[in-house]
Amino acid sequence: MSGTFKNGDELGAVFIKVQDDLTQLKCNLEKIAAREKDKKLDFEALDSAIRKTERNIRKHAEDYLKTVTERLLVLPSIEDFHKRTVQIPKCKIMEPQNLAIGTDDFMPQNLPVAVPANISKYPFTIIKGNIDPMAADFCHFKHSFSFWWSSVEYALEALVKLLREYAVPLAKVSGEGLVKFAHVWDNGWRKGVPVISLLSILENWDEVQGLVLRPGQRFKGEGGIEAAAIHIQSCWRRHVARTAYLRHCRRKWAAGTIAISWLMRTQMRRVRKALQARRFRQLENCRSRAQHLATNWKHIQSSKRTIIHIPSLGYSQSHRVNLRGFDVLQNIQINRLCEIRDENVDVIYVCPHHLGEDILHYYTSLLKSTMDEADTCTTEVSSCVRRFVILIPEAVDYFSNYNMCLSTLLKYSPRTLKRIRNLICGKTAYIVGGVAHVDDLAVADELGVPILGPEPTTAQIYSTKSGGRRIFTGAEIDVPPGQGDINSLNQLHEILAELMTQNFEVQRWLFKIDSEYSGRGTAYCDVCHLSCYKWALQEYHRYGPELFSTKWIQEPVLLRYLDEIPEWLACYARPAKAYCYPNWACFLKTFLRQGGVVEAYPPSDSVTCLTVDLLLEPGGEVTMLSCGDQLHGSCQLESVGSTVPQTSVHPETLYSVCMQVGQACLQRLIVGYVSVDLVTFFNHSTMEQKVWAIDLDLTYSGHLAMTQMLLMITGGMLNCRAGSLEVPMPRREKCDEQQSTAKPPLVNRYAVIGSHLFHSNLSMLYHHVFFKMCKTHGIKFNMKRKQGTAFALYDNSERCNIGMITVSEDLQGALVTFAQNLSVIHQEISSSKIQGETNFKELIKDIEDVLQMTVQNKLQAMTDKPA
Repeated sequence: MSGTFKNGDELGAVFIKVQDDLTQLKCNLEKIAAREKDKKLDFEALDSAIRKTERNIRKHAEDYLKTVTERLLVLPSIEDFHKRTVQIPKCKIMEPQNLAIGTDDFMPQNLPVAVPANISKYPFTIIKGNIDPMAADFCHFKHSFSFWWSSVEYALEALVKLLREYAVPLAKVSGEGLVKFAHVWDNGWRKGVPVISLLSILENWDEVQGLVLRPGQRFKGEGGIEAAAIHIQSCWRRHVARTAYLRHCRRKWAAGTIAISWLMRTQMRRVRKALQARRFRQLENCRSRAQHLATNWKHIQSSKRTIIHIPSLGYSQSHRVNLRGFDVLQNIQINRLCEIRDENVDVIYVCPHHLGEDILHYYTSLLKSTMDEADTCTTEVSSCVRRFVILIPEAVDYFSNYNMCLSTLLKYSPRTLKRIRNLICGKTAYIVGGVAHVDDLAVADELGVPILGPEPTTAQIYSTKSGGRRIFTGAEIDVPPGQGDINSLNQLHEILAELMTQNFEVQRWLFKIDSEYSGRGTAYCDVCHLSCYKWALQEYHRYGPELFSTKWIQEPVLLRYLDEIPEWLACYARPAKAYCYPNWACFLKTFLRQGGVVEAYPPSDSVTCLTVDLLLEPGGEVTMLSCGDQLHGSCQLESVGSTVPQTSVHPETLYSVCMQVGQACLQRLIVGYVSVDLVTFFNHSTMEQKVWAIDLDLTYSGHLAMTQMLLMITGGMLNCRAGSLEVPMPRREKCDEQQSTAKPPLVNRYAVIGSHLFHSNLSMLYHHVFFKMCKTHGIKFNMKRKQGTAFALYDNSERCNIGMITVSEDLQGALVTFAQNLSVIHQEISSSKIQGETNFKELIKDIEDVLQMTVQNKLQAMTDKPA
């Protein structure tokens, strides 16, 4: 049996030797073929010989194994068996990893390596990647495993290649581990040998692993220069490629951005041109319709017509955004409905927000009762309910939080526009707007009706404080000392110093922002706080008025003013409404950005402001519609009400001033409704009454809307030229045919109008509860006697704003009734702990001052009357 194993070992050695010789022969021939590229070598005969030899070897090996298996085997003794059998120690092999030999860019990972299970009995060393074939340990290992050498040789070559590439000086190989590794990975070698598994067969694996994992070690071994060159080239190519790619991406992004920007710019330019063309077409259509309206105005006024009231506040967006309750402000003119008192007028009122059923019922009942009272001598049923329509644009529900003006909301409400077109189909109609806006033209063009008002560009020029002052100057009427179109700080200081030098009697100077309204953009500063004012006043009295008017005498005072005005304004200038502009710095910033006016406050302790509403007819005539003396609340520069008719200026003087203003407006192509604010006072030096024009609004005012309601409930007529409110008294008995043709007797009445009454506690009461409370205290209107109290309702949600009208036989009675009503309402809805925010108290105080002045005027008239 021992001879059999011995012969088998010798036969295996022969097989290995033959296979090595054949492989070496093939490699040598390939090298010769590589050197002699031009010559053609025939490898077919060689390949056939090698294959024939391998087949013969395989056949002899099979015959030998067959003979061995058929022999009768005798087991040797145990002792002899242990001496002769080969012991292959077990070695713990790592599972294959993704990292393998065969790639040039190999970079091993810092992964754990398995530790051999025991010490090898067949170790051999590899020095600097070379194996000494004559070394005793290697020969012993090769001889011991000669039968498996074909599979072991490939693994050994891979290990040697790894050690050469990483310049490992010494590697101790476990022979048993190498054989086990070769047997396990025989089927997967062609895919690359795992590096970590190769290192696990080394006895000094830790040292070799540290060396292999050392950065740059790969470039110190065999082919290191080529590997370094390849690595450098790959890094450089990667850098160049990535740089080019990033540059391409940036250029692509830039090209896309430029292309999109250009497309957007082109589209915007195209849209802008289309909008400009459309607006120009709308403007041309508006002008042609306005020309037709002017030509046929007299006929239109005397025939059936429909008025489309759009109380739009076309302020700039910056103003509209900062206004609280903007929809309520636009609806304050809901009393335009009362224009149906003219039997030839039908009204379509566009409302900026939804009205409750109680408000609709209130106005329907009010209009119906007043019209029925006016038609008591006729047998026809009142048709006032069918003569007015209230429409709410559907865009109100979509843009409720954007404070858009009513014209814009109506422009984006096609259903409401369609309904208006159906209502005015076949009828004569025109639009009466509010503050002019460019969308007014779009709405008018969509409806195909003219606008009774100026063009938006014209209104924008002359509706400012500076524009109104230019109109007053062109009308040759008195205006306060001042200057408009101020846009810089130096200009403000220079003009103010010059005005103060020329007007020593003025004690307070006003600063008005061009685009503001209702006292919002007004500030004031008193001259008494100026340190050099007393010295300047002494200089004025020393030289006298005539001599002081020369420039060389005024120059020292002017220079002194210029030095002190900046500090004077910074310390003592105050905005009229602190909630709009908290301090002078904020006010001055807006003043210089938008432009403004510097004006003198009347130099008198007793100043009365007036409001006059005019209709500038397209035919060229000027009509006074309303006039009243203003009542003020917390801010003395803002009107919250008035007394009608006015009693502070002689009617003929007022009429003359209004006609001059109206003609000046018509010369500048301003038509429609205009509101003029005047101020009157007595000059103490000459005791002459002065009338100054201080403000101009090119819009249908809230004062005129309340006056329409006053004329509706009284059935009267306001004669502004005569300064009287004439009211017809109804007949008590049933009239016959003769009495029905005769005119009823006329009596004079006086009224107090409050259009901006505010009390935060009013929101706690519903409107029907509020009316019951007023009725309990006797606050109501007597239709028979044409006197009493009537209210105007604006909104159904917050209910903090109301309007009130009191009518009495004399002005004193109307004022007392108005003040008493405010006091009663305040006491009913307030308590000691919950007073609420209101302007009732300041208005009551202002009414008391007016009453005191009225009493003084009556006493003075009685004393001046001859006995």
